[in-house]
Amino acid sequence: MAIYGEIDLYTAPRLQAEFTRVLEAGPDRVVIDMSGVEFCDSTGMNVLLSALKRLRERGGTLEVAAPRPAVRKILQVTGLDSVFTVHEAVPADMLTADQQG
Repeated sequence: MAIYGEIDLYTAPRLQAEFTRVLEAGPDRVVIDMSGVEFCDSTGMNVLLSALKRLRERGGTLEVAAPRPAVRKILQVTGLDSVFTVHEAVPADMLTADQQG
């Protein structure tokens, strides 16, 4: 799942709705490609935490991949980098054929 732009008070409801749609399909692992996210405030982090909680309730995981420096700093300052599995890049098993080059 790739997300782009800014995740804030105004865009978080759309992200929450997308997570609801994705989680209804029942995956046990969700990897979020955050390479296109320029900014994420506390509202956005709460949406991610909510999705993580829902996944963990059924034995699943939510992982963050390729966060830009600004987002990585937020994860570090809040301690969320120890809550989420954070990958430097999108894991190879998560890339689609067009992303693999």
